[in-house]
Amino acid sequence: MEKMRFIAPCHFGLEAVCKRELTDLGYEIERVEDGRVIFTGAPEAACRANMFLRTAERVLLLVGEFTAVTFDELFEATRAIPWEAYIPADGRFWVKKASSIKSRLFSPSDIQSIMKKAMVERLKQAYHISWFPENGAEYPLRVFLYKDQVTVGLDTSGDSLHKRGYRQLTAKAPITETLAAALLMLTPWRADRILVDPFCGSGTFPIEAAMMAANIAPGMNRSFTAEAWSGLFPKKLWYAAADEAADLVREDVETDIQGYDIDGEIVKAARQNAREAGVDHMIHFQQRPVSELSHPKKYGFLIMNPPYGERIEDKENLPELYRTIGERFAALDSWSCYMITSYEDAERYFGRKADKNRKIYNGMMKTYFYQFLGPRPPKRREGERN
Repeated sequence: MEKMRFIAPCHFGLEAVCKRELTDLGYEIERVEDGRVIFTGAPEAACRANMFLRTAERVLLLVGEFTAVTFDELFEATRAIPWEAYIPADGRFWVKKASSIKSRLFSPSDIQSIMKKAMVERLKQAYHISWFPENGAEYPLRVFLYKDQVTVGLDTSGDSLHKRGYRQLTAKAPITETLAAALLMLTPWRADRILVDPFCGSGTFPIEAAMMAANIAPGMNRSFTAEAWSGLFPKKLWYAAADEAADLVREDVETDIQGYDIDGEIVKAARQNAREAGVDHMIHFQQRPVSELSHPKKYGFLIMNPPYGERIEDKENLPELYRTIGERFAALDSWSCYMITSYEDAERYFGRKADKNRKIYNGMMKTYFYQFLGPRPPKRREGERN
């Protein structure tokens, strides 16, 4: 196989960020759909996409697309896919997840069962065996049905790519690493600018920012399901991706990244997570309430995931909290503020209408990414730092 087709699922509303990452990696974009980007590349694309993508949830090898409005059609079209080109005789294969939107076939369990039977029938003929030991490498499938169009992908990642391998301890309502990275990419922040998260929780925003600043690939400290698929992606391709990632790490980068939280125990957890990620020396974590937020320098960035008030008893505290956030931001000189929240009255109590507002789905929750833009800093002379 030369060119392969892949799917990179991502958060709804952040497809353009994922597309930009794939383009920067050198891959051709076939199309962009709600919550996913389809791209093409040689087999090494699976290894590099898993290693370097910060905003994708996983990388799927696209093996089939067809229309099915009956279970018979689903069975026949699934059986027509050349599964023997992907799955060896001892491979363990199953439909790990099936989702259906606006389609006549809507039962995930039935879709999973029928597709598994179709795969077995195809592989029986291909390998001339009637029983599969399924004691080899894992080949989990993910299937999407949308308006009767079926898209079938083999999951090369395994665990979701938001699992970077550094988060041992979490806050009560953590933001995922992939979402945090995407939101950071929507800002003009760069490593030579100040970044403060006043609600850092387990440290996701500061850690993702530090990894970006040091050019640490998000997949460096984890493994991927397709590493065992030697027939499709030889080991040398994975080694090459790991070597490339190691060569790109910047050991000498200097940053001013800070994370505050009112909970001292969760600040300790954030420090531990930063150590696991190898960036603890780049971040200053501190126990501090948002009411004490201040910074003497100009042109910094606030980025935050403040409480939304999911529980009824917390909602009454939100007006005062968002008012305090707005007051502390107003006291900062020439800063910008980026805030993701589902709280509908955020702007009202913040005291200012956002310059930009982007709707993003955090799982099934509709949230807003409010962007309060400060002035750009004057251009620095060469060699000069903020």
